[in-house]
Amino acid sequence: MDRHPEVISHSFLHCIRDMIRLVAALLALAASCLGQWDPGVTNGQVIVHLFEWPWSDIARECEEFLGPRGFGGVQVSPPNENVVVHQDTVTRPWWERYQPVSYQLVTRSGDENAFKDMVSRCNNVGVRIYADAVINHMSGGWPTGTVGTGGTSFDSGAESYPGVPYSGFDFNDGNCQTASGSIEDYSDANQVRNCKLTGLNDLNQGTEYVRGKILDYLNKLIDYGVAGFRVDASKHMWPGDMKAIFDDLKDLNTEHFGANARPFIFQEVIDLGGEAVTSLEYVGNGRVTEFKYGKFLGEAFRGSNQLKWLVNFGEGWGMIDRQYALVFIDNHDNQRGHGAGGKMILTFRDARLYKMATAFMLAWPYGFTRVMSSYYWEQHWVGDHDENDWVGPPMDSQENIVGPTINPDATCGGGWMCEHRWRQIFNMVEFRNVAHGTDMNDWWDNGNNQISFCRGGKGFIAINNDSSDLTQTLQTCLSAGTYCDVISGSKDGGSCTGKSVTVNSDGTAYIEIKTSEDDGVLAIHVNSKL
Repeated sequence: MDRHPEVISHSFLHCIRDMIRLVAALLALAASCLGQWDPGVTNGQVIVHLFEWPWSDIARECEEFLGPRGFGGVQVSPPNENVVVHQDTVTRPWWERYQPVSYQLVTRSGDENAFKDMVSRCNNVGVRIYADAVINHMSGGWPTGTVGTGGTSFDSGAESYPGVPYSGFDFNDGNCQTASGSIEDYSDANQVRNCKLTGLNDLNQGTEYVRGKILDYLNKLIDYGVAGFRVDASKHMWPGDMKAIFDDLKDLNTEHFGANARPFIFQEVIDLGGEAVTSLEYVGNGRVTEFKYGKFLGEAFRGSNQLKWLVNFGEGWGMIDRQYALVFIDNHDNQRGHGAGGKMILTFRDARLYKMATAFMLAWPYGFTRVMSSYYWEQHWVGDHDENDWVGPPMDSQENIVGPTINPDATCGGGWMCEHRWRQIFNMVEFRNVAHGTDMNDWWDNGNNQISFCRGGKGFIAINNDSSDLTQTLQTCLSAGTYCDVISGSKDGGSCTGKSVTVNSDGTAYIEIKTSEDDGVLAIHVNSKL
């Protein structure tokens, strides 16, 4: 049947309008669905854990270093009020930050206003803030009348935390079936999730009241502009209870993020295999910390495995799918011998190997990467245990954390290691940003511990962990020209401060990494071309 042109046009416009609305709805749904797995970064593809830094120092670091250097975000220490532990007169233990007293935003890193200022200033330079959320438990056992960092009193024996408030009705004692009330058998998932972790009063997230208090706290942080959360002790909470919390979180603050943007969630789940609780149970809630990653790389670079086997590193090694993984070489726990990996974990104390492993991580296309930034402490080994593993950050006579000083060469002083300011690491952050969106190709190895590979046509890396020099003509996948090696130096105007590499018209180049060199890595990328 013939129709009048105006009718056809009117119907067509209605159809187009409905299609636009449908596409917009689908895009919003996709953003919402992907949100908890998407870091929401705009500046770069790497975050750094500024462990125990004061809020004001983090704000300055975002503006002066992290933003200009292409870091995507910062994981900050727990911002909520915690118990005050006087272990000695020199410092206080770092782990007091993981014993909440209330959800007030007052810690040795700063008060609520300082936290808000930090988040705003970092967001303004494109650096996102991810708060360490301690929501599995409250404090351990402390004498009646003990106060927190904000002056709030509590009674851990009675499980009374008036600063929230929580009472004995809000904890898992009735659901734990062990004689001690603590976890006694990690092969029993009910114990792992319903009993006390090292004596810490275990919250019952199965109740609407507890979930509501946790939601109020996390939503306040979202209102202030945080981009997401590292969720401490996630394996000790039921995935369904956590999902109920995460599903009810607010969208991110539109002052800094787009409409319908969801908080990024990465959950601490230590899973090396052989236990009742697995990482795969949590991937439906967000990303998961893949502890196997740092353990396996530590073993490889320490010589317990050969680098040639890294050709399929990731899922091929029994790790979770890359889209769910948050990866790292070390974290604040296992660099102290806790958590997972034991003495195989590489730390700043093994500087040469640590920089090599970090370079591999930042060049390898698996997971979302986090770099560690530490402070120094003197170890005191008794058997296999460091008796100083509790030592907290540098502090003044009033017990305030004294943040890092910045040396003329841009490294840190004042007792802070600041691995993220090591040239070999921050230059590889740029490498990862440049190579983002490409996969690994043109793998080469010498059958042992010399390897190289390309990242599309964007970057090339070679690593020598052998006892002999690497002297080889290799495919770099880059266009002809001269490139600055970003490990031994940087590109500075029209020259290189370190080694240079000449790439031929066929993409090949002569690569040399001698065992006598400070670093066992060479890396070039499109932005390092002269």
